[in-house]
Amino acid sequence: MDDLGSAALRSSPVAPRGRIGQLRERASGRHSPLRRLDWVLTGAVLALAVLGALLVWSATRTRLADVGGDPNSFLKRHLLNLVIGLVLATAAMLLDYRLLRAYAPFVYLGSLLGLVAVLVVGTTINGAHSWIVLPAGFQLQPSEFAKVALIVGVAMILGEKRDGRNGVRAARPGDLDVVVVLALALVPIVLIMLQPDFGTVMVLVFVILGMLAVGGAPRRWVLGLLLGGVLLGTAILQFHLLKPYQEARLTSFVSSDASTNSTTSYNVDQAKTAIANGGLAGRGLLHGQQTQGQFVPEQQTDFVFTVAGEELGFLGAGGILLALGIVLWRALSIATASDDTFGALIGTGVVCWFAFQAFVNIGMTLGIMPVTGLPLPFVSYGGSSMFANMLAVGLLQNVRLRSRTDPYAL
Repeated sequence: MDDLGSAALRSSPVAPRGRIGQLRERASGRHSPLRRLDWVLTGAVLALAVLGALLVWSATRTRLADVGGDPNSFLKRHLLNLVIGLVLATAAMLLDYRLLRAYAPFVYLGSLLGLVAVLVVGTTINGAHSWIVLPAGFQLQPSEFAKVALIVGVAMILGEKRDGRNGVRAARPGDLDVVVVLALALVPIVLIMLQPDFGTVMVLVFVILGMLAVGGAPRRWVLGLLLGGVLLGTAILQFHLLKPYQEARLTSFVSSDASTNSTTSYNVDQAKTAIANGGLAGRGLLHGQQTQGQFVPEQQTDFVFTVAGEELGFLGAGGILLALGIVLWRALSIATASDDTFGALIGTGVVCWFAFQAFVNIGMTLGIMPVTGLPLPFVSYGGSSMFANMLAVGLLQNVRLRSRTDPYAL
């Protein structure tokens, strides 16, 4: 009877409590994916996104209330974008990033289809033909996803060269590899220039340069591309190849004469005034005079940093810079700890993307960079921007989960 009882116990289903215990043990075990996640990176990203929601709310509530709309509309949409972004980040994290080598061409081609579609059926907003209007008032900006696709594509090309095949490490990328990378990047860059969206083009160029440098491309190529970029920019201004409003933005930036473009100069002046009004601790959330008086344009997107500067002061603005610094630190550590060049280059591309875009966005609010329309990562309002940023974070976590080296030890 005892033997039969023991056999019955062994063959009986595991009790619910036992199953929960097993799941809990698996989740908290040494090799649990939850423990291997970079929670510092996750915390910094969530802090930026939540703070961004409050800043977007403060920048839009008065304007919406004045026209009889829902004052919390932008707040709700920003939080919805964050939730969707977290889902996308989780999806990007679950698929082994090493399998992306096989899917990279499809990701790249998909991004090109989006860029072509926006030229055909897109909508012009603020002078750029960059958005596809979807039902229920949603807007999609394919150029944001092109950043992710290009990073994956370039990492595949340079990573294959450095990692080699069958575990045999190959030589550094040669001239032909660099030409292939530049050809790969040229197609989306041309399509984005046709919109035109020179801010995104600047980001892509900086990302390509950073990945080529870290990927081991010949130094002459990196230096030559830098010199070529300077000469191209000079020629564009010299021969007036930009549209009037775009040239005016650059002219007002390089010229101390505010009369060169009263609108652009006014926008930057109002942004600097808002930040100066904040002082050390700020005027308090929802109490900024420039913000609540709607003096700063596009304050929920391009100039969202001015809301932090005025209402949260130097401490709040510094907190944003600190959180962004943590994101860059963790991304760089993940890239350094990657087991292969492909993962390292993905991390490098994301670091270049976030660093350059944050510098330009904050710099234009301070008057040290031209107004380009680039959003502040995770903080500015915008669904496509949030989705692309979260996909990048998901890729970083993907590399982190499958790395044998602890990035915190670096």
